[in-house]
Amino acid sequence: MAKERPPLDEMTLRQLRRVASEYGVSRYSRMRKAQLLAAIQQIERTKVSVVPTRTLEAQEAVEAAKFELGQDDRTGGSLADVDEGLAELPDGYGESRIVLLPRDPQWAYTYWDIPNDHKEDLRKQGGQQLALRIYDVTDINIDYQSPHSIQEYPCDELAREWYLPIPVSDRDYVVDIGYRCADGRWLVLARSAPVHVPPVYPSDWIEDHFITVSFEEDLRSKTVYELVPPAKRMATAGVQHDSNPIYDEIFGMAQGVEAQRVAGSLYGSMQQVPGSAQMVGVESISSYVTASGMGMWAVPTMSGVGMSGVGMSGAGFSASAIPMRPRQFWLIADAELIVYGATEPDATVTIGGRPIKLNPDGTFRFQMSFQDGLIDYPIMAVAADGEQTRSIHMKFTRETPSRNTNTKEEAVPEWFA
Repeated sequence: MAKERPPLDEMTLRQLRRVASEYGVSRYSRMRKAQLLAAIQQIERTKVSVVPTRTLEAQEAVEAAKFELGQDDRTGGSLADVDEGLAELPDGYGESRIVLLPRDPQWAYTYWDIPNDHKEDLRKQGGQQLALRIYDVTDINIDYQSPHSIQEYPCDELAREWYLPIPVSDRDYVVDIGYRCADGRWLVLARSAPVHVPPVYPSDWIEDHFITVSFEEDLRSKTVYELVPPAKRMATAGVQHDSNPIYDEIFGMAQGVEAQRVAGSLYGSMQQVPGSAQMVGVESISSYVTASGMGMWAVPTMSGVGMSGVGMSGAGFSASAIPMRPRQFWLIADAELIVYGATEPDATVTIGGRPIKLNPDGTFRFQMSFQDGLIDYPIMAVAADGEQTRSIHMKFTRETPSRNTNTKEEAVPEWFA
């Protein structure tokens, strides 16, 4: 609430000068107090006699506007009549649909509209738990290719929206809403369109290209040069069109470790070659095998044999300091498949219909030879009471395009200059 102004007669010289400044009195700073008082009173008498009627009209208009419920637009119609006659918005539109929207690099927002009769149909087919599944579909088509990763989140039957954590940023994702069955089946109600989740950190990709474009050239709806991110270039550079760069990198690391284990065991079984400076103390080279079945080299410091003894073409020795003489060379290599996991210790686990023995802590490990062809491994775990099940279906394919190997006993002398 504004402070009430004191009477002019009681004002100080400074206060009178402030009022005179508001009224626009000229040369008020050079006037005495009596002169300022007279000038201000003269202006107020003039304002009271001219403006009272306008002030009263404005106050009446303000008071009348307080009780107006609508507002007239420029065309003369009332804005309150716009919603007149419109029906209430429906709870749903009879179409199963789900939408995925990235909120930030770590969270995504999804909302859906599923008719009750569609839910009832899938429940009759065995659907038990309504859930959301988010798939990593970067550089693949989920209609005929398997996603890179799957995350499942149970949700409420009455929910219409959900927030989902993003496993890895800077990837493409698709979300499904559906029912999970007791036998492991997944019944889809709706699937969203793929969306790209932005990266957490700014991209370190810097690539400059200078292109010459004619001034008269029409560039509308025309691509002059397309920048391809390094990750997509790596994905398309492989032999297989649907290769996964992440899995290729992991598999490459596993191949490197396995090569070290095999090479270490081969070196440890080989005998010393007389006259070779590279083979001093080779008999002491050995390999140790970890719990996962993979080994590393244990190379003595005085042996003179390093990791350069294994080349891209196989396990061999450096050609330097080896005399010209017949040599025998050999290579053996194969692959094994290891399936591992864990569940409740009292559960029953089957792999391809065969029961697997569990460790006391519920872990299990199944190892077999991995030959060429397709290996189909449906894995299922059943609780002790038989009322709960979990399952995963995995397929493995091996192909050996070429083979040029032999055992140590099959090796024959070869002359090299």
